[in-house]
Amino acid sequence: MTKFVLFIGGLIAFFVLLANLGPMVIFGLSIWLLYIVFKKFMKADAVAGKIGWAIVGMLVLSVTLSNIYALIGVAAIYMLYLIYKNWKGIEDSPVIYEMKDEDPFTNFEKEWADLNR
Repeated sequence: MTKFVLFIGGLIAFFVLLANLGPMVIFGLSIWLLYIVFKKFMKADAVAGKIGWAIVGMLVLSVTLSNIYALIGVAAIYMLYLIYKNWKGIEDSPVIYEMKDEDPFTNFEKEWADLNR
């Protein structure tokens, strides 16, 4: 049952990721362009150059802010990671019960189970 729930959650997260893949790419590119524009703005000596880079920076910032919902895709990637990690953690290992009595046969079964692990 838990693997079924993890599968359904992973399927939903995958479709959310696919729906936000385009905005995620544009968001990443606009962040990179903002970094480049900032570096060029800091290197510019002339006032006209600084004003030009500031205008370009504002335009790129508007593109970045218009794709802010791409962070939903990043959250979907994180959810897929958590689901994958939980999926790998679930094993169909046999259940071993630890009994408190000192019966030699029970003790033998416990020791045998410890050796087989």
